[in-house]
Amino acid sequence: MARVLIAFVFGVLAVVDDLVRRRISNWIAIGALVSGLAWQIAGHGWRGGVDGLLGTLTGAAVFLIFYLLGGMGGGDIKLMAGFGALLGPSGILQAALWTAAFGGIFAMGAIGVSAVKRSLSRSQVLANAAGLSSPARTAPVSIPYAPAIALGVWLSLIPKS
Repeated sequence: MARVLIAFVFGVLAVVDDLVRRRISNWIAIGALVSGLAWQIAGHGWRGGVDGLLGTLTGAAVFLIFYLLGGMGGGDIKLMAGFGALLGPSGILQAALWTAAFGGIFAMGAIGVSAVKRSLSRSQVLANAAGLSSPARTAPVSIPYAPAIALGVWLSLIPKS
């Protein structure tokens, strides 16, 4: 029960932070890491600590390529590392699969919304061409990834029957 509570609290904090500020504070990722390691050690001793550390490394590594390519922020990587301490290596891999699925769904939604906005702004383009207004700038499509991470972690904690 404590593990679910830790995942829920730090997941909600990360989602709110990412939606409001478009970044994940270090204290949230560090809190998840410390709480996860404490839970592992309290429940499984030194073997739990090793499992938590391996989960941390796995969590950091799983999306590292996306960070290096500029498609994901450092806060997302640190949050996955923090949750890796809580879930261990196999649990964080399952969470990463769920996270990737939700991230893909959210990305498709963001692209769809962007396409609708572009379509609706065609009248603005015509007005710009006629010299009736100044051109509007479009920002690149990006999504906050903490909601996908939180959902992935939460779903990975559902007991398997």
